[in-house]
Amino acid sequence: MKARSPARIDLAADRARALALTPVSRETLARLDEYVDLLLKWQQRTNLIAPATIGHVWTRHVADSLQLSALAPEARIWVDLGSGAGFPGLVLACALADTVGTRVHLVESNAKKAAFLRETARALHLPALVHATRIEDFTEGFADSPDVVTARALAPLTRLLGYAEPLLKKGVQGLFPKGQDVEAELTDASKCWKIEAVLVPSKTSQDSRIVVVRAAERRRSGDEGRAAAEHT
Repeated sequence: MKARSPARIDLAADRARALALTPVSRETLARLDEYVDLLLKWQQRTNLIAPATIGHVWTRHVADSLQLSALAPEARIWVDLGSGAGFPGLVLACALADTVGTRVHLVESNAKKAAFLRETARALHLPALVHATRIEDFTEGFADSPDVVTARALAPLTRLLGYAEPLLKKGVQGLFPKGQDVEAELTDASKCWKIEAVLVPSKTSQDSRIVVVRAAERRRSGDEGRAAAEHT
């Protein structure tokens, strides 16, 4: 217990900073507090997040996830690919739990992480459904038409678009938080994809952006040269 006391002190200040960046209702905050408590308990036996980020879990992970809801205020059905510890999927489920019609699909193939997601969703009565399967299997077989697909710290944009392609084809909007290399990732992705996207500044890091993908289509053979010309 003594070893956890400094972390709790640090988390109080970090929590305050996060809430200043992304204010939430009292009901949402109560759910988020329970979520973070469960995360820290599970973290002691399962590596859910990088240990170096524990002291900044509220700003680094919670607030970073919360900001996505404002980019799709009318969205009700979300798909979170590679959910891991629940960022952004479980955080969004906490924020939208009181909104009628909300459902967040959490896709996570790691059994231990999927167990954490499932237990947290159950304990907090969240509108979340955990799919313990490979992303490719989920997206190819998912019959519903969600409003938004998201993924955080999962893969470079080129590969991420491949994962999300079956959903993007349906007109689903993509919200993909990215770090300081986002411009390079977009340039690289444009060699294989025709992308209609905008970059939105992150509220939690001046070096980060959120890639809002409105449409993405694989380039046909022979398009690579034109793609290169577009970026010269």
